[in-house]
Amino acid sequence: MSNRWQYKVVEMPFKMFGKLTDRVQAELDRLGAQGWELVSVVQASPADATRLYFKKPA
Repeated sequence: MSNRWQYKVVEMPFKMFGKLTDRVQAELDRLGAQGWELVSVVQASPADATRLYFKKPA
């Protein structure tokens, strides 16, 4: 098992999260298929983009 990680931050515009859309689900599925694991979701305020933080072994 690797002790090194790669990290990725994806910003999702607020308008995409009114409902969990097929586009968001497709992006999560695509990144998961590439080995990325979602580890955190942060939205500083309701009007800000939502940031999805991913990691995978380097």
